[in-house]
Amino acid sequence: MSPRPSPALDPAPKNARAPENARAAAKAAISAGKAGRAGRPVRRGGGARHVLRLRVSAVLVALIALGVVLVPVGFPLDQQAVDLRSTLEGPSWTHPFGTDGNGRDVLLRCVYGLRVSLLVGLVAALGSAVIGTVIGSAAALFGGRVDRLVMRVVDTFSAVPHLMLGIFIVAMFRPGVWPVVMSIGLTHWLSTTRIVRAEVLSLRARPFVDAAISGGASRLRVATRHLVPAVLPQAGLAAVLLVPHAIWHETALSFLGLGLPSHQASLGNMISDARGTLLAGHWWPTLFPGLFIIVPTLAIAGLAGAWRERLNPRRRSELML
Repeated sequence: MSPRPSPALDPAPKNARAPENARAAAKAAISAGKAGRAGRPVRRGGGARHVLRLRVSAVLVALIALGVVLVPVGFPLDQQAVDLRSTLEGPSWTHPFGTDGNGRDVLLRCVYGLRVSLLVGLVAALGSAVIGTVIGSAAALFGGRVDRLVMRVVDTFSAVPHLMLGIFIVAMFRPGVWPVVMSIGLTHWLSTTRIVRAEVLSLRARPFVDAAISGGASRLRVATRHLVPAVLPQAGLAAVLLVPHAIWHETALSFLGLGLPSHQASLGNMISDARGTLLAGHWWPTLFPGLFIIVPTLAIAGLAGAWRERLNPRRRSELML
């Protein structure tokens, strides 16, 4: 019977086996990771589609901005000029988008209507973002009863369709741009409030907030110096996402006769006025204003989607697989 080797003479002590165990554990972790990834669908080509969508949206937005500025200069026509001798003329070199029932140039009126829609959308979205940022930050920072009260108000307003609230607000004023802006701004701050509140609640748990409060900083100072600047990217994204929504609401209100005055160029007014001509076979007074609504909103939504993916690195990394 051979003698038992002493620990000092053991050819494979525990310390020598440690690297082998570490390598085995690493291989097992890599295998598990590959198995987990194999069970998930891989979005191949997602990164290329993301870049293509971003470029197409940026080009469309740039072309729309240039067109809104340059078309009135290149076509020096009065968008309110009535010519009863050329009513409902089809698209031609003189009138690329044709004329409406009053002989007015459809292209020029579409451009002026889009300018008004973009103005309403940008101002209303900015106002909604400011309101939502202030209310959401206050709810998350003060907490307790203030937070519960704010969320009850948000839930109550969310239960009512935005368009109904907008109609109620606009009906109290004369038709015009600023009543429409106010009606949209006062009814679209709810989503921004939820987003900002969630971001501020996550930031409150960070050590730098506790350090600032322990150092004697007031809640207002903590909010203005630390919390609000940190949530500005999310609030800006919410504002950009609201622009297409605001354009659609302005168009709907004008279509119903509650938005801009009937004599003012508005995409909603143009579609409303062209309903009778569409049944008679004159498609251009309805088609082109509709395209001027759909294309800009899709382009702005595409830019907003690219911004959202940029703010979410995990989603962006999945797209690049």
